[in-house]
Amino acid sequence: MDPARVLVQLATYNEAANLPSLVERILEQDLGVGILVVDDNSPDGTGEIADRLAGQSPLVQVLHRPGKQGLGTATIAGFRHALAAGAQAVITMDADHAHDPAALPLFLAALQEHDLVIGSRYLHGVSAVNWPLSRILVSWFANRYVRTITGLRLADCTSGYRAYRRHLLEGLPWDGFISRGYSFMVEISCRAVWQGYRVGEVPIAIYGRLAGESKMTGRVLAESALVPWRLRLAHAAGRIKPAPPP
Repeated sequence: MDPARVLVQLATYNEAANLPSLVERILEQDLGVGILVVDDNSPDGTGEIADRLAGQSPLVQVLHRPGKQGLGTATIAGFRHALAAGAQAVITMDADHAHDPAALPLFLAALQEHDLVIGSRYLHGVSAVNWPLSRILVSWFANRYVRTITGLRLADCTSGYRAYRRHLLEGLPWDGFISRGYSFMVEISCRAVWQGYRVGEVPIAIYGRLAGESKMTGRVLAESALVPWRLRLAHAAGRIKPAPPP
């Protein structure tokens, strides 16, 4: 995979304290990948900071959205922008330093054989740094819950550190997705596996947020509990179709 045709996508909302240092860390990897910041009109000025960073490096692009509409819609908007720009792959990362840019070469290598590469926190036990025990337990239980309901044989169904080949981005029915929050990652996992795409995992560690507040809410958790059931029913009813040929 040619890194020059890969975009690292960062969906942001109130990440002014994290974005400059994260972009710097990605660029320091010297991989030649581009960076796409998708900002939902952050009140803290994240969008303006992203514009400044884009002015400082030709590798940085910014997509501004009118307001906060959920991680799922922000991710899809970024995918569509990336495809229009000619990207052959997109890597999604959290914008709060939870994901280490040093792992990017693992994803680039794995994209040679997979359409979707998931950065897994659970391939070798539990890989979490500066995460409270309560957060680890919630994440571990969520993955166990998803696997039990959907039958997925993935170590980590919910991780947001992922890489997608263009073929998969063009083949998934984004307009038909039912998720808007963090369960969007579960839906992608299910659809990719059930539609027959090549899905692989690479080991990563998850880190505690460097600055700012978590976006996790009760509403997000409620959606995350319901989405696996809705996906299982859709699959059983034959509404999730095989992938188109590459």
